[in-house]
Amino acid sequence: MVHVSRICLRKYGNFVDNLRLYVRGGGGGMGLPRLGGQGGNGGDVWVVAAKNMTLKRIKDKYPQKRFVGGSGGNSSVRSLKGEKGTDMEVLAPVGIAVTTDAGRILGDLNEDGDRVLVAKGAHCRSGACRVPKCRKILSPESSVQCHTSNCELCIHNFETGDWKVMYPDYKQISVADLPGLIEGAYMNKGMGHKFLKHVERTKQLLFVVDVCGFQLASKTPFRSAFEAVQLLTKELELYKEEVASKPALLVVNKMDLPDAEDKLAELKEQLKNPEEFSDLLPGDMIPKNYLTFRHVLPVSAMTGLGIDHLKSCIRQSLDEEDTLESRDVLQEKLQALRLHSQ
Repeated sequence: MVHVSRICLRKYGNFVDNLRLYVRGGGGGMGLPRLGGQGGNGGDVWVVAAKNMTLKRIKDKYPQKRFVGGSGGNSSVRSLKGEKGTDMEVLAPVGIAVTTDAGRILGDLNEDGDRVLVAKGAHCRSGACRVPKCRKILSPESSVQCHTSNCELCIHNFETGDWKVMYPDYKQISVADLPGLIEGAYMNKGMGHKFLKHVERTKQLLFVVDVCGFQLASKTPFRSAFEAVQLLTKELELYKEEVASKPALLVVNKMDLPDAEDKLAELKEQLKNPEEFSDLLPGDMIPKNYLTFRHVLPVSAMTGLGIDHLKSCIRQSLDEEDTLESRDVLQEKLQALRLHSQ
C-alpha cells in the first residue's frame, strides 16, 4: 500500500523552519515462482547530512518534494535473483531531526555524513511485493536559542547567512530565532508551540531584551527589561520546566539609546535580587525559579557595539558546557568500572 501525503511548509521570512517530504521505498521486482526466482528488493530512501545544505535549498531544488527508491530488478531464467533497486539519498542540513508526521523522532543528523533510513524498499521473495510507506518531517536543530522581538537584529549582525555564528577557526554554531515568543505562548498563543518546540533541542538559551523596555502592541502592557526576562522565563516553565533549566545568557539590546547605561545598571541590580522586585510582575507570571545568567551582555544591534564580545561569550559558554558533559560521562564510566571490578 502506498500512502501519499500533502506537502506542508512553515516559513518565516527566508527561513524554512519545517519541511514535509513524501518518501517511498522502491517497489520490488517480479519473481519467477515456477523456478523459485526472486525479484530484487526495492531501493531504500535515506536522509543524509551534508554541509552547506539548507531546508530552503531542498524546497527550491525539489519543488514536488517527492523521493522514491528505485525499483528492484525482475527475476529471469538467466538471473533468478533480481538486482536491488537503487537507493535514494536526500541531502539535508547538519543539525536537524528527522521525524514522522506523528512527531516520533527517527534520528538526528548531527554531523556531516550522518544517515537516517526513512523508507525501506519492498522485500521480495518469489511472490508479490508490498511497498512500505513513510512520511517524514525535517526540523532544524539549534545549538543556541534566542527569545525576543528584536533578536533578529543581533543575529543579522553576525552576517552568517544560514543562521549560524561563524568563527575564525571555522567553528559554526547554529542559532534559532523565536520572534513569536510572547505572553501566553505556552497556551499556544501567537506562534506558540510552533516556536517553543525548538527550544527543547537547544543546548543553551539566549535571551534578548530591550534595555528601555518593550511593548508588544498598543493593547498590551509595557514591560521593563526585568519584567520581560521574568515573563519569558515563566513562559518556558509553563511550557516545560526542564527547558527553563538550560544554561542561559542575557543580551541587553539598544544600548545606543539615551539613559541606556542607567537602565542597564538598574537591570543588573534587579537580577541580583529578583525576589525583591517580584511585586512588579502579575502574580501568575512569577517564575518558580529565577534564572541565573552566565553572562549579561550589553549590545547595540544598530551600531554593532558588543556584537563581537557576544559571539565570543556564546562560544565560551557552549565550550564550558561541553567540558562539563564530558567530565560527567567520564565519571559515570569510572563508576561503572568500579562497580564491575567489585
